[in-house]
Amino acid sequence: MASRVLRRMIGSSLHTRVLLVIAAALAMLAGPAWLAFNHVVDNLVLDFGSKIAERQVQYDRYRGLETLKSEIALAETMSRAPAIIAWTRDENDPDVAARGLAEMEHYRRSFHDQSAFVIIDASGKYYYNDAQDSYGTDPYRYMVRSDNPRDGWYFATKARRQGCFANVDHDDVLRVTKVWINCIVSQQGQVLGMAGTGLDLSAFIREVVDVAEPGVTAMFVDHSGAVQAHRDASLVDFHSLTKEAGEKITIFSMLGKETDVALLRSLMNAAFANPHGVYTGYLNVDGHRVLAGVGFMDRIGWYNVTLMDIDAIVDRSLFLPVAMLLGALVVAAAFVLSWIFRVMVLDRLAQIERGLGAIRDGRTARIAPDTRDDEIGRLSRTLIDMAKSIGHARIDLETQVREQTEELQSLANLDAMTGIYNRRGFVTAFKTHRERAEEHGWTNGIMFIDIDRFKDINDRYGHRVGDVVAIEIARRLGAALRRGDVCARWGGDEFVVLIRECDSEGLRKVGMALLEMMRRFPVTVGDGTEVPVTVSIGAAIVEPTDTLDVATEMADAALYAAKENGRDRLVFFGDSSPEPELVEEPAGATDHSEAERESAESAAWRGTNG
Repeated sequence: MASRVLRRMIGSSLHTRVLLVIAAALAMLAGPAWLAFNHVVDNLVLDFGSKIAERQVQYDRYRGLETLKSEIALAETMSRAPAIIAWTRDENDPDVAARGLAEMEHYRRSFHDQSAFVIIDASGKYYYNDAQDSYGTDPYRYMVRSDNPRDGWYFATKARRQGCFANVDHDDVLRVTKVWINCIVSQQGQVLGMAGTGLDLSAFIREVVDVAEPGVTAMFVDHSGAVQAHRDASLVDFHSLTKEAGEKITIFSMLGKETDVALLRSLMNAAFANPHGVYTGYLNVDGHRVLAGVGFMDRIGWYNVTLMDIDAIVDRSLFLPVAMLLGALVVAAAFVLSWIFRVMVLDRLAQIERGLGAIRDGRTARIAPDTRDDEIGRLSRTLIDMAKSIGHARIDLETQVREQTEELQSLANLDAMTGIYNRRGFVTAFKTHRERAEEHGWTNGIMFIDIDRFKDINDRYGHRVGDVVAIEIARRLGAALRRGDVCARWGGDEFVVLIRECDSEGLRKVGMALLEMMRRFPVTVGDGTEVPVTVSIGAAIVEPTDTLDVATEMADAALYAAKENGRDRLVFFGDSSPEPELVEEPAGATDHSEAERESAESAAWRGTNG
């Protein structure tokens, strides 16, 4: 009886039949629609999570390189220092060894950790001193040997022939654990030894990989996957350079499947091939699915790996109201299901995805967020605002990296005390002037200028006055030379000047004018004390084909002759006798006006024009 009544209702009511058909269609479409919705949400979460992972990897890489690159640059400069190279070539010469130790000590005080080491390959001797100057009187610590397993790190690094490499290790003799920066000292392809410094491991981990964000784990690994830095210190693999593959603590041991290992290796290979890129993929780590971002820091040979629990970062419950709204709309207006579903859901979600994709790709077209005040609208605005914030953060980060890079390049070429070029800056300028000289066929002039008895000045007046004298000499040289000439600080009390486009007569006039200017005008310090200063000058003409080594050797030989012949004079390379001393002014005749001093400074470069 009931079934007969039901059949009558269905047969006599089109509305009921439509509702039943729609209900059946809904039942059939419910599964595919739910899968489609989840697919869209998954894509959004993956895109958004990948963007966060890329930014996080770039941020971790920036922090890691910012902590290490200045130390690496300084260690690399130390490994190329002439005094260090000379020391590693001739350790048994007491004077050479003393200069090498002094150079190591000079760099030690400049490192962030205030520790430094030098290893001489010929003897295997390891020299080291720390921030407490514990070994200042005797920096020789021990001797590295190929038959000693604890010294394996040295021979493994030496096999790379050149460059700087970072390694987390515990020195069993020194009993310190650091992030060691090892720079190979070499000359003409021959490995002479190694020099570098170390950073305190706990401080490095605290500053770089101790990420406070929930769901984010950052670490640094080497090519073999050995963990070099992790906020859990028990996971750091010490002595990784000397361990067999099966003995290392690697990131691969944290993965659940071989497919995850293969995927991570492919991400590392891609990052190695493109050090500026970031590569992402899903991995199972300790039984949990996470999004991994991998980048490569080519300056130190490490990979920075960031593991992100997307569920902890992106709350999927944000999408639940959207699903409920879709269901309500479908039930209330089933006859326009496809239209409502497309207009109210899929089109709007696709717009969000397009907007995020446009921001991700860096397109400048204006992306209009969904302004409707519902779940999708709020989600749209939230996601687009978050993506834009990430984009702005990326721009700010790139700007900071560029500014820091430019600042480091500037600092690397300038002497910190005098403000003029240092040795590296002079090398670059010499190369440029040599290219121009070869192009135009002219000769340049070079002068080595040494402050006479600078040690006596320091002993008599104090090192502060000595610094004032060096700064004033640098200022006078800069003021006396033409625009385009180059003045640099070559050493503690030694300066080098390159006079472009000049002959022997012009160079001689400039040198004599500089001698006269230094002699006539003593340096006045802060309390009014006048410190008489003279200089010795060695000069040489640089042919267009002369290298920097040839030019400096000629000028240095002439300077040596000037000092041997009594100082306060100019000696020209190749001259049989030095320039005669200028006639000294009578006592009390050194009180000159500022105009006289400026005239004396300008007289030097006028000499090159005859």
